[in-house]
Amino acid sequence: MKKIVKICLITISLLIIGLVCFVGTYFLAEYLKFSKLSLNTDALTSPALNIEVYDSDNNIIEEENTFNGAYITIDKIPEHTKDAFISIEDKDFYKHNGINKKRILKAMYNNLKSFSLKEGASTISQQLIKNTHLSSEKTFERKIKEIALTRKLEKAFSKDKILECYLNVIYFGNNCYGIESASNFYFNKNAEDLSLSESCLLAGMIKSPNKYSPINHIENATKRRNLVLEELEKDGKIDTSVMLNTESTPIKLDINKEAENKLNSYSQASIDEAMKILKLPAKQIAIGGYKIHTYQNKEQQETLNSSLASTNFQGNDYAGIVIDNSSHGVTAYNGNSAYKILEAKRQVGSCIKPVLVYAPALNENVITEETEVNDEKITIGSYSPQNVGGKYHGYITVSDAVKNSVNTVAIKVLSYIGIDTGKMYAERMGFTFDEKDDSYALALGGMTYGENLKTLTNSYTTFANAGNYADAKFVSYILDKNNHLVYKHEPREKQVLRSDSAYLMTDILKKTAKDGTAKKLADITKTEVASKTGTVGKKSGNLDAYNISYTPDYAIGVWCGNLDNTLISINGGNEPTQAVKKFIENTPPRKTKFEIPSLVTEAKIDLIEKEENHRIMLASPDAPERYTKTALFSRFNTPSEVSNNFVSLNDINATCKKEKDNCTLSIKTERHIIYDIYLNGEYYRTLKDKNITENITLPLKKEENEITIKARFNMENSPTKEKTFTIANKNAWHKEKNDDRWYI
Repeated sequence: MKKIVKICLITISLLIIGLVCFVGTYFLAEYLKFSKLSLNTDALTSPALNIEVYDSDNNIIEEENTFNGAYITIDKIPEHTKDAFISIEDKDFYKHNGINKKRILKAMYNNLKSFSLKEGASTISQQLIKNTHLSSEKTFERKIKEIALTRKLEKAFSKDKILECYLNVIYFGNNCYGIESASNFYFNKNAEDLSLSESCLLAGMIKSPNKYSPINHIENATKRRNLVLEELEKDGKIDTSVMLNTESTPIKLDINKEAENKLNSYSQASIDEAMKILKLPAKQIAIGGYKIHTYQNKEQQETLNSSLASTNFQGNDYAGIVIDNSSHGVTAYNGNSAYKILEAKRQVGSCIKPVLVYAPALNENVITEETEVNDEKITIGSYSPQNVGGKYHGYITVSDAVKNSVNTVAIKVLSYIGIDTGKMYAERMGFTFDEKDDSYALALGGMTYGENLKTLTNSYTTFANAGNYADAKFVSYILDKNNHLVYKHEPREKQVLRSDSAYLMTDILKKTAKDGTAKKLADITKTEVASKTGTVGKKSGNLDAYNISYTPDYAIGVWCGNLDNTLISINGGNEPTQAVKKFIENTPPRKTKFEIPSLVTEAKIDLIEKEENHRIMLASPDAPERYTKTALFSRFNTPSEVSNNFVSLNDINATCKKEKDNCTLSIKTERHIIYDIYLNGEYYRTLKDKNITENITLPLKKEENEITIKARFNMENSPTKEKTFTIANKNAWHKEKNDDRWYI
């Protein structure tokens, strides 16, 4: 046994030695190959970045001043600022030759253990090379290039110069490249005036500018700032008392609006998308001369801009986006905080109901448009949702529940299909959920982190596209400096819903635009419009207001709120809907009607059965029109049972009680039946359109009176039923003197 163990250990050791030798040889060979690469000193030191972004007609959107960039020399950067970046990013910056061997070996071990390339162990010098010379791909080849160029960098530049270049290149989010532009944007001051707290915030951000954004994620940003402070204290750069005092100080921003609006929001979104496509930092895209061609439609962009600008958003933040249903391209995008809201996940309110609840339930054949659900107070566990205004409607159709945004019905329908099923459909339409998103509050938009405007709007294109979903893109194609095609967007559609389910959802949302919460769109006649509003709020005010609408051509989403979560007095049915209306009215349609799929059928249903018994049944052929309704159904969920309400009459429910010379006739009437009453063969009265018990007093005129009730439907050739009462009236008879006979 010991011998076997010994052999195994020797074998494993030899394998490890062999692997190390192989990796070492491969690394050396690749390193020597890439050692001939040259440094681009202009990329290292120039703050200017120009990236050409084109619209769909090949007109340049952005050509100059593409990025907020301003160069600052190392001598003007505060010591505590430099210390903050070094402590959190590269503690041994002034000690190593560009490569931290210990960190690399540790990272290699962890990567081999996990069979991944998650850990990079990059020094500040390596990060500078990566951001100015290389792609962001996580490959061994790129890593070796990075090491080779880093060694050249360290020989060519001093440590202070490297740090200077680094601080002028790194990305801080919100279109800010370099610490000077970041300081100017977030704090409205020059970098040389940054405080300790501000420096630590910026140093912490660069790991993930979106995740640690003080605008969108203040809690994350604060925790990250405090981590940097703790590292400074460990390194002996600040006292413990300074650390504690600074940690207790809230982050204070002073956003420079002029700096914010320097770059067109559509262009910024397009550039960010291109960075992901090409796996290159922005500076490399600029240096490489790449040309980014987008889906932007100039006319739609101008219309969106004017629609948003002319709507009174009362000084709040707002944004709008337009997505073409056919190309799956973003044709317009803007707002006073448009780019940040594109990134920011916000609660979406009732706008989630079609995506998570109703469309899935239609697709699962659990509901129809006409299905009735009891709108009432409900409690599920400890959760007791309420309707807006605390009003409840009793039995209400699914269609009416959607167009009036009834909360309790949405939750009940979600309970019919299950939370997991609802989430599955929403995820297929682009939504992302946190593991904590597992309650019925999801039906009302109660997500842990919410969703962004682009994803929300794009999910509605699924309904317009016969149930097919594809991720919408800003970038149509990319050319290199030699005009060679390096990328082309080819949408990959996937079937999420059946075509009938998608159209029925559209039909419901068309009604919402006609006389529901989005009724401000009702007078649009040039094209069919489907719409849903959403408002997120609390008792003291609202936080977010949405309108998501779509036509056969495109989907448009408008949001209003405040990125700092201060309250607004706006709701989804007003200002956002008004902005959408202005856009649709001023945009010529290509198609005017949604195509009805063959899987959708029409059926005439019985309203009596629906209203009285809350059942969906086919109307009999003889049913009067006033008691029927033509409704749309899926072929998989069309009612098959025919109502007998107008096929045969029920027995007449009536009694007759004599009182002196009168008779009280009591008839339990049915609303859709006519009752003709006859007294001794003569017409007396008609009762109709009631559903109550009626009492009628009839005079008795003869010794024997005949009261006849004839029941019929309100239609020609109606079947009839009769019921007759014979009543003797002895009070009307008397005897004459000296005569044994009775006389009237």
